[in-house]
Amino acid sequence: MKNNIRIGTRDSQLAMWQAEWVQSQLTMFYPQLKFELVPMKTKGDKILDVPLSRIGDKGLFTKELEHGLINNELDMAVHSLKDMPTLLPTGLMISAYCEREEPRDVYLSKSGIRLEELPSGSIIGTSSLRRKSQLKHYRPDLNFMDLRGNLQTRWKKLLESDMEGIVLAAAGVKRLGWEERITQILSEDMMLSAVGQGSIAIEIGENRSDIHELLSHLNHSDTEQAVCAERALMRKLEGGCQVPIGALAQVMEGQIILRGMVASLDGERLIKAEAKGVDPDEVGHDAAGRLIALGANDILAEIR
Repeated sequence: MKNNIRIGTRDSQLAMWQAEWVQSQLTMFYPQLKFELVPMKTKGDKILDVPLSRIGDKGLFTKELEHGLINNELDMAVHSLKDMPTLLPTGLMISAYCEREEPRDVYLSKSGIRLEELPSGSIIGTSSLRRKSQLKHYRPDLNFMDLRGNLQTRWKKLLESDMEGIVLAAAGVKRLGWEERITQILSEDMMLSAVGQGSIAIEIGENRSDIHELLSHLNHSDTEQAVCAERALMRKLEGGCQVPIGALAQVMEGQIILRGMVASLDGERLIKAEAKGVDPDEVGHDAAGRLIALGANDILAEIR
C-alpha cells in the first residue's frame, strides 16, 4: 500500500467536518500513513437556485467523487449516507458505515416558538419534499419556502427573510456545534427521517481490499444493519432522495425495527408501516411491501 491515501469529499463546511473526522480516526489507527483530503464540488453544490426535486437526484452530491474513485484519483470518498443513491455505480461499494449521529430532524426558529405553536400562515424554509409533505400533514395551515445551500447559507437566509424557521438534519446541526440554535427535535410521529440520515458512509472501489481493511475499524455494525434496512425499503419502492419517503430503523436486542412512511405532496395522504426482523434486506422489503399494500405505489406514481 502506498503511504499517501487520498480521501475525497465535498467542500462544504459540514462535508469537510465529516472528512476531517474520518481522517483523524484513520490517522489514530494508522499513524505511519498520510491521509490527504481532496475537496471537490458536486453538481448539487453548484446549482443552488433550483429545488433539488426539479434537478433529479441521481448522484447529485456523489457523482464527481465517484468518478474520482473509478478513475483512481481517489482512494476513498466520504459521503453523508442520505445523499447516496441506493444503487451504486458498477465497481464501487460502501466499505464503512460510521456510527450514526442523532438521525432525526430538528426545527430552528428565529423566535423560539415550537412548530405546534406557530400562528397559521407562518413560513417554514425547506426544499425537501419529505419534510414538506409531513409538515403539511401535521400543520396544513403553514406555508413553505424553498431553501437551498449549505447550513450556514440556510441560517443566514432565515435571519434575513420572512421565514419563521427552518428544518434541518439534527446530525449536521450537531456536528457544526449549533445545538443552542435548536428549538425542538422533531419526534418520529411528526417527522420520519431521510433514509440513512445521520450516518457517514465511506465509498471505495470493490477491488480495493487494502482500503477496505483500513476502514474496518470505522464500520459500526448496528448502524450498518439499520441503514441497510432503510436503503432496502427505498430500493424496493424505487424511490430517491427527492421523493416523500421517510424511514428510520433501530437495532434493539439484535432485532431490526423499521418504520417507513410515504406521503403525497400535499400531505393529505400519509401512510406508515413497520417491520421487524434480523436480516436488513428482508426487513426493508417487508416494510416496503406493507406500504405498497396501503397504496404507496399509487402515491409515488402521481409524484413521478
